[in-house]
Amino acid sequence: MSVHAKRVDSRFIADNRRFRANVPRATNHKSQTAEYIPCVIPGTLFFCLISAGLLFFAGCGAGQKVDNTHIDLYVDAITLAEHNEREEAIKKLNSAVQINESFTLAYSLLGEIYQEMQDYEKSAVSYEKATELNPWSFNNHFNLGRVYQLMKKFTQAVRAYSRACELKPEHLEAHLNNAKCYYEIQDYQNALLYGERAERIGPNTAEVQKILGDVYGSQKDYELAISSYKRSLEIDSSNPAVIASLAVAYLNTNRNEPAKVLLETVLQIQPDSKTAYQYLGYCYLQLYSQAVELHKKASQTNTQEPELIASLKEKADKILDDATESYSRAIEIDDKDWEALRGLGVAYMLRARRDKDNALKEKALEQWQRSLEVNPQQPDRERLLKLIAYYSK
Repeated sequence: MSVHAKRVDSRFIADNRRFRANVPRATNHKSQTAEYIPCVIPGTLFFCLISAGLLFFAGCGAGQKVDNTHIDLYVDAITLAEHNEREEAIKKLNSAVQINESFTLAYSLLGEIYQEMQDYEKSAVSYEKATELNPWSFNNHFNLGRVYQLMKKFTQAVRAYSRACELKPEHLEAHLNNAKCYYEIQDYQNALLYGERAERIGPNTAEVQKILGDVYGSQKDYELAISSYKRSLEIDSSNPAVIASLAVAYLNTNRNEPAKVLLETVLQIQPDSKTAYQYLGYCYLQLYSQAVELHKKASQTNTQEPELIASLKEKADKILDDATESYSRAIEIDDKDWEALRGLGVAYMLRARRDKDNALKEKALEQWQRSLEVNPQQPDRERLLKLIAYYSK
């Protein structure tokens, strides 16, 4: 049976009583599951109670003659949905709400079916109507938030998730998802607020530590970000997204060697991760800068050790080649990666200056131009244009 078929008899009575009394729904602080309660009533009695309950939900008074057509249509829709006849179920539900525009359960089931069909626009419209009719339903607000999140409409998502969090203050996923959506709209204060609440609810949840790390990183509090990412990896050590995020935090604190190790680990798990290759290219450029400085100092202070100086130069050259290779691999995976194109241009230009090679200089200028074509409004655009103008002379 579908969720609605199994659980409708127990929830609609509670929903209707709460709604009619205009008081908030009681919260189960121990459960993280949806509000529906599984039904264990056998067949005939079950459907009798559905019909009786739906009549009550429709607000029928004693001795009042009512048209039950919308209820029959709803029950038919449940059966059709069970058998994956979704289009027919939708027709039944649309007919039901035409008869009774305040039939909350029909809108809720429409939202569920459209969500399963990945028709998120129509799902959102249905859930919006359901939440309007019954503002005390946690499930409808939560599912509305999820649908908006899937559509990347994060501003609408936080509105729905925030209401869901009010209705169930101990619901982990509602708080976690709300933190993620606030993060997407760069409201880091609220992202941190809901992330910390999620941490109190589920302190041993890897995703919670990940979003906290992301928020701290966006606020440039890299030490706290590193601490959160490490905690996440203690819980789930094989998550490449967290490993990559920790590597980026290390790069932002100039810890390039451990960042390199982590990015190589990501590529062992996800060989086609363009993001890992892109950051690895940047990491190699940082290491190259350090290697050049070390070679320069050695050349000034160890003039009697030519082999040492030569080995340091060879090491620096190898690092720059690795940077070129990493950026090139990222672009092979995604030729629209403007950051990798820009980074590859830097690697080519460094090699051109080192070898006094005009062909490499032209390659560098070409990559920078392509980067601007892909993203004309990229950060530090003016700086890149100045570099192009300078080296084009």
